Amino acid sequence: MFQNLTVFETAHAMAVHAGQRQAVIAQNVANADTPGFVGRDLPSFQDIHANKSSDASMQRATRAGHLHGATNQNIDGLVYEDRSFASPDGNSVSVETEMMRATDAKRQHDRSLAIYKSAMNVLRSSLGR
Repeated sequence: MFQNLTVFETAHAMAVHAGQRQAVIAQNVANADTPGFVGRDLPSFQDIHANKSSDASMQRATRAGHLHGATNQNIDGLVYEDRSFASPDGNSVSVETEMMRATDAKRQHDRSLAIYKSAMNVLRSSLGR
C-alpha cells in the first residue's frame, strides 16, 4: 500500500528549489549596484519537475544554436534576465522585482512544508496514530 511515496520526494524537491531560488535572489540584491551585473533566476519548479520525468539532458541548450533549447539559459541552469531594461550602467537588477520573487520563493517553501505536513497527517491517520 505504501510502496511509492513520491509526495514526500516532491515536497522535498520543492523546498530545495525554493531555497536555491532564494539564494540566487539574494545574490541579485547584493549586486544591485554592480555595474554590468545581469540578474539571474531559476526556472520554475514546474519546468524543472516536468523535465525530470523525461530526459532533461537532451532538452537543455548549452549553446544558442541548439535546437529546442532556451537561448537565455546557461549550462549552470540559471536563466539570465533580459538586458533591454538595464539601467545606464548596464545593471539589470530591479530591487522591487527581486522582492516579489523572494515573496514567491517563500510562498513556495511554505507550500512545500504544508504538503509535507498534510502527507504526514494522512500517513499517521492511516496507521492509526
